[in-house]
Amino acid sequence: MKIILQTDVFNLGKAGEIKEVSPGYARNYLFPKSLALTADEENIRLWEEKKKLAEKKELKKFKQAEELAQKLEKVSCTITVKSGEEEKIFGAVNNADIAEELSKQGINIDKKDILLPEPIRHLGAYIVEVQVHQRVTAKLKLWVVSGGVKPRGGHASLRGETNG
Repeated sequence: MKIILQTDVFNLGKAGEIKEVSPGYARNYLFPKSLALTADEENIRLWEEKKKLAEKKELKKFKQAEELAQKLEKVSCTITVKSGEEEKIFGAVNNADIAEELSKQGINIDKKDILLPEPIRHLGAYIVEVQVHQRVTAKLKLWVVSGGVKPRGGHASLRGETNG
């Protein structure tokens, strides 16, 4: 019996492939789980139409992702943090902080799409990759700048001690 796979089926094939299987396998397993359709002319035609619509939708998403990537390449994101000596910051800047700063600028990016190998712990300029689509990656300019410096003796002056 010839069938059209609607989804990928382990040890049988990928979605859209036409396969020859035993009638019992199709009737008892594939059809009840909506994994396949009979490969008659009507179903083949419907599958082709569905495939064309999916390709158009994917192309539209791809073009939108390319536009977003171009927009991100032009944007400069600045995150202000408190820092100490030697340009070390307190805490770290992570992908959630970057996503939040971008959303303030009207660009909504999921934090999982910001490819940051490790949190940023120093002041400076960075290039951060953003995965906007499976096939599109943008490079974002990120500035981590100081917004406040911790006093030199730590909290000693708060306890009434001197730095002397």
